[in-house]
Amino acid sequence: MYLLKKVFELREKAHSDHEKPFLDHLEDLRVMVTRIVITLLISMIVCFTFQQELMQVLRDPVENVIFTKQKETMPDEKAHKGIKVPSVETWNEAKNVESIASSLGEDQRKKFYKALPNPDMEFHARSVRLLRAAKALPKEKRKDFVKNLGEDDAMTRQLIALLESDPNVEPGAGSSSRMLSSLKPTETFMLSMKLALYAGIVLAFPLLLMFILQFILPGLHKNEQKVLWPAMAIGFGLFIGGVLFAYFLVLPKALFFFYEWSGNLGVSNEWRIGEYITFATQFTLLFGLSFELPVVVMVFVKLGLLTYETMSRTRTYAILAIYVTAAVITPTPDIMTLNLMALPMLLLYEICIWLAYFHGKKEREQAAREEEEMRQRRQQWLLKSEEREEAHSADYDPHSHDPYHDDHYHDDHYHEHNHEDGWHDEYRHHADHGMPGDEEWTQPDDVVPGDDIPEEERKRMHDENRDT
Repeated sequence: MYLLKKVFELREKAHSDHEKPFLDHLEDLRVMVTRIVITLLISMIVCFTFQQELMQVLRDPVENVIFTKQKETMPDEKAHKGIKVPSVETWNEAKNVESIASSLGEDQRKKFYKALPNPDMEFHARSVRLLRAAKALPKEKRKDFVKNLGEDDAMTRQLIALLESDPNVEPGAGSSSRMLSSLKPTETFMLSMKLALYAGIVLAFPLLLMFILQFILPGLHKNEQKVLWPAMAIGFGLFIGGVLFAYFLVLPKALFFFYEWSGNLGVSNEWRIGEYITFATQFTLLFGLSFELPVVVMVFVKLGLLTYETMSRTRTYAILAIYVTAAVITPTPDIMTLNLMALPMLLLYEICIWLAYFHGKKEREQAAREEEEMRQRRQQWLLKSEEREEAHSADYDPHSHDPYHDDHYHDDHYHEHNHEDGWHDEYRHHADHGMPGDEEWTQPDDVVPGDDIPEEERKRMHDENRDT
């Protein structure tokens, strides 16, 4: 619930138009989950039709490990020239042939060997039987036993070479057919379904990433939508890069490590197919997801949640967090696999720091250019304003027609004319003593208001009107 709340807060930060109610968030979540389930179902059905090819792809790493380890126990052809050095396949077949022939009589055994398609199989089967007898003796007595068997020179030389390389002589031991076996009737069917699901995740990863980003970052603008598709392409490329890195490099080394560790402890490596497929798929998918670190970090940088300064200042904490995360998600507890997952993540995080630096530098340069443009526009506006004021000052004539000035001039002339006619004295008299026969005197309608305004106030009003 806490994680869902943080996702909703991130949605609100990315959605600049308005806040959405909680139920609307839940509806968007339902739509996202529905899309993901339908997409995974379709991709899973498609991958299920190629289950045999997918099974062989996942079997190849462990079969290569088994083949390589068995090849290391076979004699070197360059060091033992002139002997019939068996291949790994021939040696495994010879062990099975010898196991079958051991229950037959002498005559039956000879007929059985002659019926085999490979004429050299009898020679290799006999070497398996004699080598098993020699390995039952103490090491210091094995060579003398081989030399005193009375076999021909070719057989003696091959047995001595096999004693030095020390291959396994038990039928089926170390073979992939015995290692990758099933213990339950429904295990292989459920394993095919699980394998189709994991392959479907890889196949539909771009769409899954798009659905998740659409839920976390709603209300994207057109320029942000244009960036979304390249970001998904980069994310898918990083995911596939992580899967291939784990499949071709990390997974074989991890299998070699566990195979040798068990052999050194005297424990036979008889891995089950279900356990191995689960381990291999989780291993590769986790590496693919860990390679998505640049996408996650750059999304946070774009949203303003992370900056170059923050990332560079907290680099030591990030290293610790990466190692802790790698220790949690790594399906194996060994230090080698931990480093193989953590070191690429550290490299990718360092790349993210530099990407954040260049992103911040680009934004600062863009802000500087915008500020310079605003400054230039402000200067141009001020320059044009000064030019307009100069033009207005050049066209202004203080003795030109001013309606406000003319009105005041008319008022003064009117009062002066009435004063000469004697009306003004009468008006002043009636203002002081009232009109004859009236208790209250009312100002005549033809008297112009504003005569009692002082001369200074009138000039100020005249100047304000002129400026306006």
